[in-house]
Amino acid sequence: MEKFPMLAEGYEKLTADLKTLRAERPRIVDAIEEARAHGDLSENAEYHAAKERQGHVEAQIAELEDKVTRAQIIDPTTLSGDRIVFGATVTVLDEDDKPFRYQIVGQAESDAKNGRISYDSPLGRALIGKSVGEEVEVTVPSGDRFYLVEKVEFI
Repeated sequence: MEKFPMLAEGYEKLTADLKTLRAERPRIVDAIEEARAHGDLSENAEYHAAKERQGHVEAQIAELEDKVTRAQIIDPTTLSGDRIVFGATVTVLDEDDKPFRYQIVGQAESDAKNGRISYDSPLGRALIGKSVGEEVEVTVPSGDRFYLVEKVEFI
């Protein structure tokens, strides 16, 4: 069974999302019962919409439960070293010496706009295992990009 590495805050978000979806179950059942009371189910849009929503919510719950049970929570403050690993915060310089700062996180936590990239993204895969001073080449849809690892932190 494959583990999903994630930070504690990512785990908390997953469990909060799961709790919210579980709380929605009774409301969906009530909506189905109410729609069923309107009579003919073959032409009852409310009933079909509620049943569709129920299927969607149940699928999301199953997916989140799977991720929560396979979660491997990693605290970056307990890590050290000079190599980039999951949880590390990395400062890289692009070809124009413009600095970018990223934290390597799990897939469920990634948010590139806020400097959090998945370990499974092209840049994340290229960075893992590198250390300060190493150059990284990343192939992205717009072409090849080169970065220089300037700093590795565990914060």
